Amino acid sequence: VKESLDSQEWWDRFETDWLCLDTEIMPWSAKAQALLQSQYAPVGASGKASLEKVCEALEMAGQRDGGSEELLARYKDRKSMIEDYISAYQRYCWTVDGIDDLRIAPFHLLATEKGVHSDKPHDWHMTVLSDICQDDDRILTPTPHKTVDLMDPEEEEKAIQWWKDITGEGKEGMVVKPMDWLVRGKRGLVQPAIKCRGREYLRIIYGPEYTLPDHLERLRPRGLSVKRSLALREFALGLEALHRFVDREPLYRVHECVFGVLALESEPVDPRL
Repeated sequence: VKESLDSQEWWDRFETDWLCLDTEIMPWSAKAQALLQSQYAPVGASGKASLEKVCEALEMAGQRDGGSEELLARYKDRKSMIEDYISAYQRYCWTVDGIDDLRIAPFHLLATEKGVHSDKPHDWHMTVLSDICQDDDRILTPTPHKTVDLMDPEEEEKAIQWWKDITGEGKEGMVVKPMDWLVRGKRGLVQPAIKCRGREYLRIIYGPEYTLPDHLERLRPRGLSVKRSLALREFALGLEALHRFVDREPLYRVHECVFGVLALESEPVDPRL
């Protein structure tokens, strides 16, 4: 990363000797091996093994006595969902033996010596950060993005199709943000970002069979107000921490905000969100 910054003369450009980036480090399996081993993989392995046996038994019963076609079709659907679930989480896993196997996708230049960059629109961040990735395709990877005019139905439709295309390829989804970092509406600060995940990725979150009508009905009444309130408060505290750090306030003042974020992160919230 430093080599890329050096080649782009970032230090002179921003008159700084440090910077704070917001990035995604992939694969997430590198940070969640225990979760994979204790949760995702066992569900996939046990579900696939058991449903294969059930389907075999129902096929044998059908050949002998008949009348099990409807039940067999139902369990074949469940087996297919388990296979989709396994494929979903395996897309985000690859062997990581060292730093060269990681990928870093930057999407915010949070702060430098001269200030916090929350006054810049999101397209400025994406353009500036794409420059870093040009000189290092080993680890750094640009974050794909689109600017959409929500008053233009044609642009909206293109954005929806783009989301369908990338999620259809197995990618997680997209994050929708207003152009400006800080936007206020009638009810105060607007949600800074909303993650729109794809159908197959959500199997990892909600379970292999979440697409069944009965399960979808149970998911629809989820309450979002607590999660939304937590996100807004964490966002405000994060920005305040950056401002205090850049303004060279005592570290305990920065830590006040950081510990506030940690406290909010520990608040119980519906894990399905």
